Amino acid sequence: MALRPRYLMGVAAGMAYALASLWLMTRTPPARWTPVALVVPMLAFAAAGAWRSGRRGWSIGALAAALALVALAVQGGSVAPERIFLLEHLTIHALLALSFGLTLRPGVRPLIARMADRLHGGLTPAKERYTRHVTLAWTIYFVAMMVASALLFAALPFRLWALFANLGTPLALAAMFGGEYWLRFRLHPEFERSSPRDMIRAYRQSRRAAPLPPAGGASR
Repeated sequence: MALRPRYLMGVAAGMAYALASLWLMTRTPPARWTPVALVVPMLAFAAAGAWRSGRRGWSIGALAAALALVALAVQGGSVAPERIFLLEHLTIHALLALSFGLTLRPGVRPLIARMADRLHGGLTPAKERYTRHVTLAWTIYFVAMMVASALLFAALPFRLWALFANLGTPLALAAMFGGEYWLRFRLHPEFERSSPRDMIRAYRQSRRAAPLPPAGGASR
């Protein structure tokens, strides 16, 4: 309970960033520093998260991309900001899709199963199957968001795509979380409730951990 204000502040900060991004994308004239103001903070945040998770290569790559954007702006170079924003949106979802999807390979324990195992202990075969399905669902979700983003960018005016990217994306993510949360405790009420902090910690630990074999020889 004591952590609720912290999470509320995080949500408020995220919404403020989304609204500021939307305003800069749609209400200000094109400028070479606009992509820097919008993309570099997110790249820095991603670099810090990747470093803490042990993904040193990803962290260095994110920092290199941020420095390249700053250097381009300093030199007066121009890249269409709209394309940079699209690339950023697609890259984030591609990396998340890979993060989940690669753990669905044969002989690798699904990411959600590893997270649930760290949160709740040993999983039954039914829970193993459920967590595999949820991992697949998240992979499909991130791929679907990439496809939707590319199609909307090609078909709609940029201001409408920006509305989708900055407001539609977090709303879709919240709906996905809420829907999975409801389904999980409808199908498996024996799962213990977990705080957002617990889930974030389990995700980080699961990304660092080596793949674990399915418990009890559970099938897919």
